[in-house]
Amino acid sequence: MEDFQAIVTEERQDGIGIITLNRPEKRNALSIRMRKEISACLGRWEGNEDIGAVIITGEGRTFSAGFDLDEFGRPDVFEDLFNSSSRYHRDLWHFPKPVIAAVNGAAMGGGFDLAVFCDIRLCSATASFGHPEIKFGAPPIFTPLQRIVGEGWARDLCLTGRRIDAKEAHRIALVSEVVEEDELLARALRMAATVLEAPPHALQFAKGFFTSADKGFEKFFALEHDRAFSEVILKRFAKQ
Repeated sequence: MEDFQAIVTEERQDGIGIITLNRPEKRNALSIRMRKEISACLGRWEGNEDIGAVIITGEGRTFSAGFDLDEFGRPDVFEDLFNSSSRYHRDLWHFPKPVIAAVNGAAMGGGFDLAVFCDIRLCSATASFGHPEIKFGAPPIFTPLQRIVGEGWARDLCLTGRRIDAKEAHRIALVSEVVEEDELLARALRMAATVLEAPPHALQFAKGFFTSADKGFEKFFALEHDRAFSEVILKRFAKQ
């Protein structure tokens, strides 16, 4: 069992694994450590036949405020920033089992991306979504978002950086359901249980189809994440 510090994990007897982002004092900002721990957990559960579906949620009243900006002020960790981000996104995208985001509050920047990279999104009535990082010179990841909400809405959200509430998120089909905050995890567990009514081989085939059907993932990710991160984001913060 990994000694995680930035996340809390639970392996339930019903075949559901839960990852809880556990830095409430930092609004669950996605630090280097947190990204590495998410990757490690997903790697462990990928081959665990007792885990058939995963829920990701946040501790406290925030899902995730995005990347930990304190780390961007440290040039000595820039390489680790890039590598941990690149690996974590790819590990999440290629994870072969269904992943449900239970968005319990604000999902901003990288927290928004985390929800988008999951297969199904549920949110509380207090949830909100946005890409404010565009205002600070960090281009958002566009392609996976536009495949969920359509190109028009994705361009709107990525270019304006505006925040949308749970009601609007549901209206544009970013989330499947909006539930009361105290009911969110229970609803996500019921959703995962419904998913797990299908045989594991069928679910993994479907997940494999989702990713294999998207032949352009590496191309868009190399441009929208890897190139943007190295050529725009790190340079921009290095000048501060």
